[in-house]
Amino acid sequence: MRASPLPPPIPLTIHGYASDGAGVSRLPDGMTCFVSGALRGEKCLVQLDKVGKTCAWGHVAQILSPSPARLPSDCQYYVNCGGCGLRHMTYEEELEFKRQKVQDCLTRIGGCDALVSVIYGAENTERYRNKVQFPLSGTSIGFYAARTHTVTDVEDCLLQPEACARLRATLKSFMSTYCIPAYDERTGTGLLRHLYVRTNRAGESLCCILVNGKALPHEEELVELLRSAEPGLCGIVLGVNEKKNNVILGDSYRTLWGEPYLMDEMCGLSFKLSVPSFYQVNTPQAERLYDLALEYAGLTGEETAVDLYCGIGTITLCLARRSKHVIGAEIVPQAIEDAKENAARNGLHNVEFFCGDASHVAARLSAQGVRPHVITVDPPRKGLAQDVVDSIAEMSPLRLVYVSCDPATLGRDAKRFAEQGYHVQKAAAVDLFPRTPHVETVALLSRA
Repeated sequence: MRASPLPPPIPLTIHGYASDGAGVSRLPDGMTCFVSGALRGEKCLVQLDKVGKTCAWGHVAQILSPSPARLPSDCQYYVNCGGCGLRHMTYEEELEFKRQKVQDCLTRIGGCDALVSVIYGAENTERYRNKVQFPLSGTSIGFYAARTHTVTDVEDCLLQPEACARLRATLKSFMSTYCIPAYDERTGTGLLRHLYVRTNRAGESLCCILVNGKALPHEEELVELLRSAEPGLCGIVLGVNEKKNNVILGDSYRTLWGEPYLMDEMCGLSFKLSVPSFYQVNTPQAERLYDLALEYAGLTGEETAVDLYCGIGTITLCLARRSKHVIGAEIVPQAIEDAKENAARNGLHNVEFFCGDASHVAARLSAQGVRPHVITVDPPRKGLAQDVVDSIAEMSPLRLVYVSCDPATLGRDAKRFAEQGYHVQKAAAVDLFPRTPHVETVALLSRA
């Protein structure tokens, strides 16, 4: 049967942005239409790709009236790669899109009156990421195309340090030379799943190869190749992930050469970073983010603070320098061990760490009668579970500092806290992810 021909493109005017940076317009019948590649204020011919019951999706077929904020893409992979999403707009336009995104989520989802009047942009919008995770498929090593699990082969990414490109090219050559297959998500077969590279401010690198097995053929040869390709390499680790899923990191790790960790400096503190440890990917912007969090915490040196989702203790140790006592909680055992080492290394002895789910730790602290002056949270993208919100409210802190990587879940949780008597007093956006739609937010909540 012959496929139905596509309808001709239609002229639309773009009046705003969706949360992923797509342009937003309305069809002649009033239905909302999301247009990929379009900028606010532009008039475009739009090719509709899908029309649903309540909204439609399309892409720019022709720009009739371009925005002054439009830029030609400076990346040859931009159309196919899902890593960036905003390389077609100026950075000034990107920052305003992100600031408005945070404001809309707090206002529309959270019902908050607080104004997000500022966003802190990055001085450097290229080569800023200190961690990269390349998926492998077939002969490709790169990034997933937008909204797919099709890997786009990327020789060099403008967001990643050049060391990542050298290590990637070396692994690809190694696969070809020794005929080692990449993992296939559909069948669960194949060996090489991901290439993971972490870098620090000193230009050093930690490399982890994630495999669908306990070992890798020709491990010694791979070590020599990687060391020759990247002089700043400090360690090479093999990660085991034999589960049939799309999770990146494994359950166990074995050091092939060097150290299984990397050291880095942030906020005047020294941190040990192992492969599974959470660490913000943009170090200079993370320092700005944490400075804001400390400002909002309003510490004088006499307070007790609790840091949930503490990771390797980055925020915890920043709090410890200005608090009487700090408690950190994290579910990843290796991260907790790193956090304890980081505290000792930096001479901070007024901290203690608990390994466990935030819900359980918060409930336990509340049941024990812990009443901190300040609680900080930096949850994953899904935000806080309802029982964490309840336990935080039961501990009755004077101030809650919420660091969020998803404005939508921040808005949802702000509404939950409002029901417990805590309201957003102020918030600011910080751009840790230039050229992508993601943005971080710091919000201060306290009782009315």
